[in-house]
Amino acid sequence: MKVCTRCVLDETVKDIIFDKDGICNYCKGYEDKCSHIVYKDEDVRVSELNKLVSKIKKDGKNKQYDCIVGVSGGVDSSWVLVKAKELGLRPLAVHMDNGWNSELAQNNIENLITKLDVDLYTHVINWVEYKSLMQAFFDADVIDVELLYDNAMLAVNYQLASKFGVKYILSGCNMATEGIRIPTGWNWLKKDKRNIKSIANLFGNVKIDSFPIIGTIDFIRYEFVKNIKWLPFLDNFKFDKKEALDILEKKYEYKPYPYKHYESVFTRFYQGYILPQKFNVDKRKLHLSTLIMSSQIERTEAINILKDIPYNSALELEEDIDYFLKKMGWTHSELDDYLKRPEKYHHEYPSEYKFWDLCQSVYLKLKNR
Repeated sequence: MKVCTRCVLDETVKDIIFDKDGICNYCKGYEDKCSHIVYKDEDVRVSELNKLVSKIKKDGKNKQYDCIVGVSGGVDSSWVLVKAKELGLRPLAVHMDNGWNSELAQNNIENLITKLDVDLYTHVINWVEYKSLMQAFFDADVIDVELLYDNAMLAVNYQLASKFGVKYILSGCNMATEGIRIPTGWNWLKKDKRNIKSIANLFGNVKIDSFPIIGTIDFIRYEFVKNIKWLPFLDNFKFDKKEALDILEKKYEYKPYPYKHYESVFTRFYQGYILPQKFNVDKRKLHLSTLIMSSQIERTEAINILKDIPYNSALELEEDIDYFLKKMGWTHSELDDYLKRPEKYHHEYPSEYKFWDLCQSVYLKLKNR
């Protein structure tokens, strides 16, 4: 297996290309897209941050909140909330409970909310409906089962911003830890309402009642009609994940997770077991590669991490398998059958991906005039 000489992405990435020095196209893409943000001059960064904070405060004047911060219990979103409060902003913290929260994540969120003294809105998704939707995605054999949670999270944050007249949603997305683009085929368009509805209908005729959902038209309405902006807030700081984690642990009794996005039991099981076993995808390679590119980890350390399974221990993996089977109502043989079935691609089902691409191309043409 050929591995990039700079990061740890390899030939499991379908469209990876290596140059004569063995450096992959994903590293080069990061340099073009992210380096000027990650390594921005500090004086420029501070100046831009001050202008942004002033604008958020001005637009939020006389409102209950001046921004929305989605919190999962992970480091990135937790750090956004901390920095927002430090800068004197008045955020509403929003959490999505899809029935898979780990106890550790709940404790982290509770400690953070209490110590920062911010309001928390928790949207609890109807478990029966969500379980049926998950089952439909499993039956469809598509890779991005997390499309369900991610889409609902987008919908709820936009809905609350609209309700409270808030113009800014501060996101934990950032170039320092997430800058390398997700490899082709590893996920799907997160605003594809049509894909969700079609899979739900084709597999089990699942009726969507209370599940929050967002599509391309909804996104355009929120972003360009209501002028609600989704901001990668951490790009306004020199974001060092280890440094942020150290402060969170000392000041907010934060307990870390072994890998990125492991605050959810399902996400942990999905990334640590389902993706490698069924789709030959190890997302640690992507996360670690970005940290290498932003100089937050050495490549040798990343290589050593990848030698182990994506769990603290085999026992923890077995516990998660048992938990997943019980919660989904599956047997071990049903899980084995699912893992053995070949992958089907999201575009094999009705989708609004082409419409999204069309809207994006029109927007870019108008923007560049």
